[in-house]
Amino acid sequence: MAAGIGLIAFVLVQRAGHDTLDDQRQRELAEVIRTANLLSRNVVDLQKALGIVAAQLPASALASDAALSEFFEGKPVFRSLFSNIFIARPGGQVAFYLDDKGVQRPELSIADRPYFQRTLAERRPIVSDPVPSRVSGLPVVVLTQPLYDASRLHAVLAGALNLSERRLLSHLVEARDLDGEALTVVTDAKGSVLAHPDVQLLTRSLTDEPRLADAYRVWLSQGSPVEPAGLQLQQAGDVVSAAGVPGADWMVWRFRPQSELLAPLNAARKEALAWATGLIVVVSLLTFALLSWLLHPLRLLERRAQQLFGAEVPAGQGWPEAGGEIGRLGSVLKEVSISRDKLEAANKDLLSRLVSVLAASPTGIAFVRNERVELVSTEFCRLLGHSESTLRSSHPSQIFASSEDFASIRPRVLEAFARGRTYAGDWKLLRSDGSHFWAQLRSSSVDVTDAAAGTIWTITDISEQKVAHDQLEWSAGHDPLTGLANRREFEQRARSLIDRSPHSIPAAIVFMDLDHFKPVNDEGGHAAGDAMLHAVAQAISASVRGSDLVARIGGDEFALLLEHCPPESAVEIAQAVRAAVAAIRLTRGRQTFVVGASMGVASLLQGTASVDEWIAAADAACYQAKSQGRGEVCVAVREAA
Repeated sequence: MAAGIGLIAFVLVQRAGHDTLDDQRQRELAEVIRTANLLSRNVVDLQKALGIVAAQLPASALASDAALSEFFEGKPVFRSLFSNIFIARPGGQVAFYLDDKGVQRPELSIADRPYFQRTLAERRPIVSDPVPSRVSGLPVVVLTQPLYDASRLHAVLAGALNLSERRLLSHLVEARDLDGEALTVVTDAKGSVLAHPDVQLLTRSLTDEPRLADAYRVWLSQGSPVEPAGLQLQQAGDVVSAAGVPGADWMVWRFRPQSELLAPLNAARKEALAWATGLIVVVSLLTFALLSWLLHPLRLLERRAQQLFGAEVPAGQGWPEAGGEIGRLGSVLKEVSISRDKLEAANKDLLSRLVSVLAASPTGIAFVRNERVELVSTEFCRLLGHSESTLRSSHPSQIFASSEDFASIRPRVLEAFARGRTYAGDWKLLRSDGSHFWAQLRSSSVDVTDAAAGTIWTITDISEQKVAHDQLEWSAGHDPLTGLANRREFEQRARSLIDRSPHSIPAAIVFMDLDHFKPVNDEGGHAAGDAMLHAVAQAISASVRGSDLVARIGGDEFALLLEHCPPESAVEIAQAVRAAVAAIRLTRGRQTFVVGASMGVASLLQGTASVDEWIAAADAACYQAKSQGRGEVCVAVREAA
């Protein structure tokens, strides 16, 4: 029996170790995906900031250092986002340079920089590979934004991030990783280190990091996939996860040794073995008692032993007072009974505490009086990542993502109190590590007639609901099969160009209808048809500019919305798309399916009255391409109204 208990304990602990490790791998994968998404949002936010400032920068200011200095002097938040800001002419000469030392005018050119060349060629924002700064020599990543005068690109605005300062990555890679077992690293798609707790490894290959070298080689052998859905990479004795950063084509790597993840389980294993040993001892004692009872059938001891697990007699009473073997056996059973009562009492106490924990509200609660936090709950501290001592006596504005948010909420709270109501609203709050999360905040007055009595705040994390809402909004404007924009989104974007006309000119619509698509569905089935539509969507997306909108209008019809695109450029893009579609080969069994594309191009004319009119012109040109033998690109011939 003792051996059986030990074997069962061993099997359960081993199974728990396996399950725990699987669970930890999933947690690590979820964490690295979350980190990659956060980093992607940071890059997008920086690109948006560049775009906003570029839109506000008057073209006349480029002719004067004083005007530029005055303009950027009024953008302290924007300046704080980057290590330095500079403006370069189309020829590559740096015309303006601003860093923490002030305005400089270095005699240098970036005409040979690939990111600058791509910005000019593609006329869209670019995120560079890590490069050494021409001014400081330190490794930087540069984000660019083309500046337009009407439709002419006349300069490039750029912001540089010094990787050694970790401005972009400060919340993702912590210096404490150097001393702990966990490690988070960010690289580009080629494996060059962009962020690491040890700044000496910046721009070096990931093979120089021994904790990730084996996993990096596995990743290379898989074709170096930049996968936003995350990867679990095999590395003996360790848990390594990686995820691609959407938009930036970077990779986030996370390393943790299995020994660290299983440390709590190992401690539990020791405790379980100790309990198993104790249980074996107790069972052995009970077995000995049973054998003694069988050998010495004394009625009194028999009756008392039968009451051993009953509640009629207290554990320490009713045992025979005797010497010798009977007395010793009675004492043993008495001690077993007392120990059992103590164990049950301890279990009841533990169960009571557990019930209290489960019954506690998962909502964070704080009591605020005289604009100072006086009391906080454990959940409130957990949500914000602060200790109770840090939050107590702090100003409530410190938990908000910005001081403007706190200034905005105060009049709303006072208005709700004046009406005798509880205030409720959704706000972005700030954690101790600098990260943000969405929370539903409720504020109620302790005594509506006495403001000095204080208020009670409750917060609930609603980040997941926010994400679900954002995903729902995305789905409303996109085709579920191809992931492209749908007709509704396409028409809204086209309508905005018409509303902004003539400032939105030049722009064009390319209407595309697939040739020979029906045989794919008829002979290969709907699965082959869906696969072909998906392949066509990928081919189109790979052939257009990053700022162009690609949409599936319905069935086998697609459309492109080309902003800042002269007619001749629109035709070139249409020809590139037509060639890409014609190159698709879809194999199903022994059959290989090929489709073509007939395309119509219609530019936005001054005086175009509606989206339907614009689309009808492109559709008519597409029909003309069909009638000319298919696989052609035709341009709509119209006169401006």
